[in-house]
Amino acid sequence: MTTDDFRRNRENFCYRHPDRQSFVLCQRCLRTICPECQTPAAVGVICPECLQAQQKNQSPAQRKAERRWSRPRVLAATSDGRPVVSYAIIAITALAFLIGLVPGAGPVVQGALLFWAPALYPDLTGAFQPWRLLTVALVHSGFWHVGLNMLALWLLGRSLEPLLGRWRFLTLYLMGALGGSVAVALLSFTTQVVGASGAIFALFGAMLVIGRHLGANITGIAIILGINLVIGFIPGFNVSWQAHIGGLVTGALVGLIFARTRSVRRRRLQIALLAALGAALVGLLLVPPLLFF
Repeated sequence: MTTDDFRRNRENFCYRHPDRQSFVLCQRCLRTICPECQTPAAVGVICPECLQAQQKNQSPAQRKAERRWSRPRVLAATSDGRPVVSYAIIAITALAFLIGLVPGAGPVVQGALLFWAPALYPDLTGAFQPWRLLTVALVHSGFWHVGLNMLALWLLGRSLEPLLGRWRFLTLYLMGALGGSVAVALLSFTTQVVGASGAIFALFGAMLVIGRHLGANITGIAIILGINLVIGFIPGFNVSWQAHIGGLVTGALVGLIFARTRSVRRRRLQIALLAALGAALVGLLLVPPLLFF
């Protein structure tokens, strides 16, 4: 279901398929296009009409070079709208979980990947292991933990990844994992944390902000998100609400950046803002030494 404002704003839908919502613009004409209408170009994607105009203006030498070096199967694979990044993350996470089940080697691998804030500070533990900020999303406490997180990723990724594009979606996921780890370092310094919940809540946060920006009805997402947040505060569930909050806030900020810098002309601004947000998150890691050392 969508709001009236959402239905009236045709810029939220593919100009060739008015029933298909999208968040991707043709880099030449700046019209909204769905995955089926996207053709990868040197930078971004272009629509079928701009592709035809581009081919029409090519010289004979350019046409010959394109026929020789083009790879139709690769182009088709990148424009079919499948959430490839989501599937890849699920596969890698599942592999990490299976490795964790191996007697002897499994616990060692899990122990090296989980997030433990003191491992970031050599003055405290004699170790510096920054990879834990992101690899925490690969290790889980059990089958239900990894299963529910990957189910959420599959459900959200099917809608959000084609909407944003693969690289934006991957950036959102990794930034969410980072934001969740930073929140744990600030709010529960000595706690060991596993799971992709920070990254998953980042997807929720981004979907809320982008959905609101597009005028979509986000009530259902807000209810699901609220239920999951409340569960994190119920005693006995052993859930890191800190990672949930950190991922949610980070995802909302990333979603806001995507929404406000949607046009191709603002791509550099988008990259700069994402870099600034990442630097700010890393900068927050300077706070724990002042509080706990």
